[in-house]
Amino acid sequence: MDFLIYLICLGVGLLFTLLSFLFGHHFGGGHEAHVDGSHGHAEAGADSSDMPGISALSPTVIAAFITSFGGVGVVLKQFSATKSPFITAPLAAVGGLIVSYSLLWVLRQLFSRTQSSSESKIANAVGTVAHVISPIPENGVGEIAYVQAGTRYTAPAREETGMPIPNGRAVKVVRVIGSQFYVIGV
Repeated sequence: MDFLIYLICLGVGLLFTLLSFLFGHHFGGGHEAHVDGSHGHAEAGADSSDMPGISALSPTVIAAFITSFGGVGVVLKQFSATKSPFITAPLAAVGGLIVSYSLLWVLRQLFSRTQSSSESKIANAVGTVAHVISPIPENGVGEIAYVQAGTRYTAPAREETGMPIPNGRAVKVVRVIGSQFYVIGV
């Protein structure tokens, strides 16, 4: 009876993998969803961590566990030393955990290395030298341009003490509140 359970787990896992491969692209990619806090896309699951990539409870990882649990169970039932379900079941569970954790680790490594953004990190702009591209009037808002990580950005700016700054002048970003940059002349 326990051999049948392992065989069913192996079959269900393989069938899920095959169907995901065949139909995943045609029906919207299967299980990709936005995870709040991760600022990007990740495979759906019950994990809302800031870890980019894939959840430990995603359908792919669960299917890997079920498939490997069944496969290891089927193999272990072939040996006389491991025919007892009290030996086979725990070993199959450990085998399933090892395979699914290994898959999770590989996918997380892959996703973490491919997650990037060309967006500027505004907090890193403090201390940056910028140039005024639209004059900053007294107690008013103008516009600055600055370069960060090789990319040029523009932002609304105010002079820290409310003084006017003419166009073309170099300034230093001293603080950022929301999207408003506060600058001083250099």
